[in-house]
Amino acid sequence: MSNKPNLSFWKLWNLSFGFFGVQIAYALQSANISRIFATLGANPNSLSYFWILPPLAGIIIQPLIGSASDHTWTRFGRRLPYLFIGSSIAVLVMCLLPNAGSFGMTMGTAMLFGLVALMFLDTSINMAMQPFKMLVGDMVNEKQKGLAYSIQSFLCNAGSLVGYLFPIIFTWLGISNISNKNSIPDSVVYSFYIGAAILILCVIYTGIKVKEMPPKQFETFHNITETEKKQKSDFITLLKQAPKVFWTVGIVQFFCWTAFMYMWTYTNGAIAETVWHTSNSHDSEFQEAGNWVGVLFAIQAIGSVLWAIVLPLFKSRKLSYSISLMLGGIGFISTHFIDNKYVLFISYALIGCAWAAMLAMPFAILTNSVSGKNMGAYLGLFNGTICAPQIIAALLGGAILHMVGGRQINMLAIAGGLLFIGSICVWFIKETLAHAKTNS
Repeated sequence: MSNKPNLSFWKLWNLSFGFFGVQIAYALQSANISRIFATLGANPNSLSYFWILPPLAGIIIQPLIGSASDHTWTRFGRRLPYLFIGSSIAVLVMCLLPNAGSFGMTMGTAMLFGLVALMFLDTSINMAMQPFKMLVGDMVNEKQKGLAYSIQSFLCNAGSLVGYLFPIIFTWLGISNISNKNSIPDSVVYSFYIGAAILILCVIYTGIKVKEMPPKQFETFHNITETEKKQKSDFITLLKQAPKVFWTVGIVQFFCWTAFMYMWTYTNGAIAETVWHTSNSHDSEFQEAGNWVGVLFAIQAIGSVLWAIVLPLFKSRKLSYSISLMLGGIGFISTHFIDNKYVLFISYALIGCAWAAMLAMPFAILTNSVSGKNMGAYLGLFNGTICAPQIIAALLGGAILHMVGGRQINMLAIAGGLLFIGSICVWFIKETLAHAKTNS
């Protein structure tokens, strides 16, 4: 087996640079979906149901894209064609989604329009996002994967920062932040337009700078034998053959992504209630709270970037993973006791510590433990450990909100408890290397 060569910093950077644009799109979606549907007239107890579509799209699309790209060899590469298709669709839908409620639509029509647009947006974002994770798994050696995923985490958070801040920046520039007849504020609409433009530019840059390995070289670097090439690789077989670490990391993922689902769903209503003292989605104060959600999520992204610098200093990966989730749990629970919008910066910076670990640790651990032949399929299946918790959280969100008295801030406290449980589950992970026997 030939060892993959070390790549320069800038080659590692180029592998993930397009993630910056994709994450702007994802950040605009995650920070504004609850705001958009609340503005269109959705009941708070029903908000979580609108969040079922994004993870549902992911749990279906990402394994299919992963498996298909494992068997795709074109002059443009094996992963890049799916990146271009997904991002092109995402750009189109980003120009449509914020217009839900426009064109004289009734509330019901606007809701339906928004739901269909959201389904296509998240499907396309998932299609564009998955190739970047696969490119690192394909082209980076085991020694550099930690650095490669840290770079990806940095670009992810940088894109999030931009996407989260767009609405408040446009408001500051004088663009209207007021909802008019159930239509989305112009500050949000323009944010989606600019985000779409940045996304396509980033993807074009990636296409120019990244050249994937030809098939023979890939098989050599990943020690793929003729016997292995003939082995079955359907999803059921792969799950049966999955290394134990696939499942132990998946348990941690369950608690982490359930927690963040509740953050994305309920932060807007929670801080509107505790800081602005309103629950009326048509009040100007509610829209101000919506802008502030972007600021808080931006603080989370900054906290994540800074903590990503600290993570490599830990000698134990599991210790750093566990501590990160614990800090995030403290951040979530602290929101329950804070009614000052600036003090919330501390809470969301701590939440960013958990986010940094969630973006880097699971993929570094997993890609070292699975065969290169099925890297895309395994990463797609592993995405189920991200999507399934969100689907479950969305289905149960309304009932849990009712159980905790209808106060959305209580859902953030529950998110904190979930991260505490996740931090304990980290210690059940036992890391393995796919080619340990071959390399020894």
